[in-house]
Amino acid sequence: MFTQLQAIWTLMRGYRLRYGLALACLVGATALNYGVPLIGSVAIDYAVASKPLGPDTPALVRHLLALLGGAGQLRAHLWLAPLAMVLLSAASGIFSYLKGWQASLASDGIARRLKDELYDHLNHLPARHHDRADTGDLVQRCTSDVETARQFLATQVMEIGNALILGATALPLLLSLSVPMTLVSFSLIGPVIIYAYVYFRQVKRYFKEVDEAEGALTAVIQENLTGIRVVRAFARQDHERAKFAAPNSRYRDRSLHLLRLMSWYWSISDFVAVGQIGLTLILGAQWIVEGRFTVGLLFAFLAYLGIMLWPLRQMGRILTDLGKTSVALGRIREILGVAREPDPALGKAEGRVEQPLTGRIHVRDLHFRHATDAAQTGRGALNGVSFDVQPGETLAILGPSGAGKSTLMHVLLRLYDYTEGSVQFDGRELSSLPRKWLRGQVGVVMQEPFLFSKTLRDNLRLGHGDAPDHEIEAAARTASIHETILSFEHGYNTLIGERGITLSGGQRQRVALARALLKRPALLILDDAMSAIDGETEGLILEALRERRGRATTLVIAHRLATLAHADRIIVLDHGRIIQTGTHAELAAQEGLYRRLWQIQTELGAEAPDAGRGAPILSHKLKVEG
Repeated sequence: MFTQLQAIWTLMRGYRLRYGLALACLVGATALNYGVPLIGSVAIDYAVASKPLGPDTPALVRHLLALLGGAGQLRAHLWLAPLAMVLLSAASGIFSYLKGWQASLASDGIARRLKDELYDHLNHLPARHHDRADTGDLVQRCTSDVETARQFLATQVMEIGNALILGATALPLLLSLSVPMTLVSFSLIGPVIIYAYVYFRQVKRYFKEVDEAEGALTAVIQENLTGIRVVRAFARQDHERAKFAAPNSRYRDRSLHLLRLMSWYWSISDFVAVGQIGLTLILGAQWIVEGRFTVGLLFAFLAYLGIMLWPLRQMGRILTDLGKTSVALGRIREILGVAREPDPALGKAEGRVEQPLTGRIHVRDLHFRHATDAAQTGRGALNGVSFDVQPGETLAILGPSGAGKSTLMHVLLRLYDYTEGSVQFDGRELSSLPRKWLRGQVGVVMQEPFLFSKTLRDNLRLGHGDAPDHEIEAAARTASIHETILSFEHGYNTLIGERGITLSGGQRQRVALARALLKRPALLILDDAMSAIDGETEGLILEALRERRGRATTLVIAHRLATLAHADRIIVLDHGRIIQTGTHAELAAQEGLYRRLWQIQTELGAEAPDAGRGAPILSHKLKVEG
């Protein structure tokens, strides 16, 4: 338990002063609460019952009577006692409010900081980690787990302080009133605390299972909502419902088990609490009959028990929430503990990286292996790739699915770091260049372009936040999307749905292309960026790109030779190796993969102008023929 409390203390950095103020308010509220039963006890014994002051009268009672004007004054004006009790209760309520306010400000600030740290950290984790991570589980850790920690910091931290204050102050106070009755009143508290600790050990384990089950459930929901169109297109609603039922049942069963544990705890603690009050009442009544006790003291002890037993019963909830928070913080630390994508500091290379890239690329004997490559294929994704690209040159990359084309682009973007060989940009080793600086000078259109749920203008400005409207429109014209955008009701201010769902596949690709062009990059990477665009529009885009020739080094990946034919050079990849290189005319004239592919596309084009536009038919043909 000490380890968990130490983790909470570390988490509170920067907000400990607020918690200190909350604790001070808690002390004030507790002290005022203690005064209420004491006033009632004094009024009953010394004003109503006219008990005389004697040498055995507690000093605390003497001081309180003096504050109230003495026993005679209190007897003559009995209303002073309830008035004082009401005023003390009101003042205690004000202190309790201030305590909760300070604790809430602190807990909300810590939760916000945690979410900011998690969000920033996730944005800097290596691509390999995101390849393995479950999106739904990450969402669970960033939301539900942080909320679990926030609730504990907002409420239970103060409850821990309250229990400690009660333990430190109530015992001396009650001992000063009556030692025998104090022993009776505390006789059953020890078993409650021991049971609370045993309960904590069990709950911690079961809450981890509940949290993991909820994460799995969130992952299923997230995946289903992301692919809802596919689900409906294939009429798979019943299958998805059945798939959802298993993790949902698992989450329900584990949650019910946790609730059963909580029910047992509250039932047993209620029984013990009522038993403690009953024992005090019975013995107190017997002692009053015997003349060993007074009605006022019994009233005070019963009132103090009411104040103390609730926090003690809360120990079970405190320990439960401590266990939950411990599990939640452990899951959060698992994310924060993953090393960020290593990146050399820009300051170490200021003299070498201030100049923007010219686009000269030199690749020699490049090797790269995914974690699953050895198990699945026995070879790497890239196996000794070598080529050069001059500034402003357009290099096309062709090959069947799985040849390593996209992997090569990811390596050039430093999404993955190569294991062997050399990649140089303008004579500087790629592994020594800061990732952020490098990516700031590269424009890329991925195979599956991602658009945010913002306006088209905001999406286009992603890589050039202060771009003026005329530059945005120029980039959109080059990508042949300007006229389409103007046809929308709100033009460039049109809000597109999540992932650009309100746009067609071709429109999303053209917006992504315009976004990359607006960045005015030194290196432009088009990874199958026009696969969903019709032939006529593709021709317009290619013509516009030819007019921009020389402005940026361009790497084009595509399966359609019409997209590649305008390139200065073409390299053909197969199984992670370059098997052919040359211009379109040279490769079409020599025997090899490129020529076979050219013949296939020519035949398909003759049969139907739009046939064979994607990779599946071509990949099938290549497997059959080669």
